[in-house]
Amino acid sequence: MDGQPEIVTKLSLWLQQAGDIAMGWLLSPAAWSQFALLVGAFIAARMITRRLQPALAPYLTPPEGKAGLTVTARLYLRRGLPLLLPLLAYAFTAMGEEVTRSLFGSGAVIAFGKRIFLFLAARIFVNEVLTDPFLRLLGRYVLIPIAAIYALGILTEITTRLEETIISLGNIRFSVMALIRGLIAGSLLFWLGSWSNRQSADYIKKQEELRPATRELAVKAAEVMIFGAAFLLLMSIMGIDLTAVAVLGGALGVGIGLGLQQIAANFVSGIILLVEGQTTVGDYVELDGGEKGTIIKMTARACVLETFDGRWIVVPNEHFITTRVVNYSDQGSANRYEAAFSVSYDTDINTIPDIIEEAVGRLPFVLKSPDGPDCELRGFGESSVDFAVEYWVNGIDDGKNRFGSPVLFAIWNALKEHDIEMPFPQRVVHLKQDPAPPAKSRRSKAEA
Repeated sequence: MDGQPEIVTKLSLWLQQAGDIAMGWLLSPAAWSQFALLVGAFIAARMITRRLQPALAPYLTPPEGKAGLTVTARLYLRRGLPLLLPLLAYAFTAMGEEVTRSLFGSGAVIAFGKRIFLFLAARIFVNEVLTDPFLRLLGRYVLIPIAAIYALGILTEITTRLEETIISLGNIRFSVMALIRGLIAGSLLFWLGSWSNRQSADYIKKQEELRPATRELAVKAAEVMIFGAAFLLLMSIMGIDLTAVAVLGGALGVGIGLGLQQIAANFVSGIILLVEGQTTVGDYVELDGGEKGTIIKMTARACVLETFDGRWIVVPNEHFITTRVVNYSDQGSANRYEAAFSVSYDTDINTIPDIIEEAVGRLPFVLKSPDGPDCELRGFGESSVDFAVEYWVNGIDDGKNRFGSPVLFAIWNALKEHDIEMPFPQRVVHLKQDPAPPAKSRRSKAEA
């Protein structure tokens, strides 16, 4: 073995030790008795599983159309039925181990069998029970390898070696084992945090008695608390001193104050918007910059407006605090619009208001409160008398196409029904000709 790498030498020694152990088991009556106990435990577990699975499946199958936490738990337990076989075999083997150690003073073979059953349980759990893609990936590349190493009996040696390997980053020192533990724990914690955040957000958004702004603020507060707790717990698991994290947080705060002023301003503005509740999801707003649309989402940095033509406009939260905002939905859903029209000078204009107000008032979307249709004389034009009818509706006019078009149709039909002319501009053109030249001048030209 001289000149071989250290890892090759250690692997050769380990294989040699494993061979010696296997040969000792083959030649030992106590080992054969333990093998017999393992086989008996597996057979007993298989027989019991065949009877239990069909009996438990109907109780763990929820009725169709039901939903809730209980239904989810029953479905998860039903997916875990394949674990009965390895877990029962492990339990029977553990009981047999006590008997073997009391009779022969040794239980190495049966202990190895117990670890094998745990490895089988880990494989079944990952492949048949887990449904989340991330958890299945984590189980395939973390849980199953750890279970395999544990089954081989070398997990303690590997963890000890990893604990002894130290990594230093300035004043922070941690072992490789702590780093691996932190990666695994961090993955699980932040997956659990994401799942908890989704559940809490769904629950909060279902509370209809709360204002939309209050619900959004509660969702953001729950998200900050969940992920903040996950981060602190991860630091504790990795064994990192939180005072160093506090120093790092102070430095990060200075960086935010100097280089991320706009992001910090938008974040604080978002909190102010959520607390005040004057602008919230579902409001139709118009900003000084010309942006207008319905707020469909409020984040920590910006609000997302959806226009009537389906475009999304991302507006930083700061604009809602520092500029003028017109909120068409803040005081209620009723809004007033007007439609302009003209009639001929030959019309008896005193009859126009009653005709138009009656025609517009018959439209189903026109409100009687806070005020019914109001037709007003607006002026005398060059070729027509100008009117406008004001009306109230529930909601926002869709770019002059939702409410305005039916109102104009109603005005047109009402005027046609009463033979009232809607004039077009008319002009009178006068043609001027040059006067005829004197007769003497014509004769002179002819003689010439």
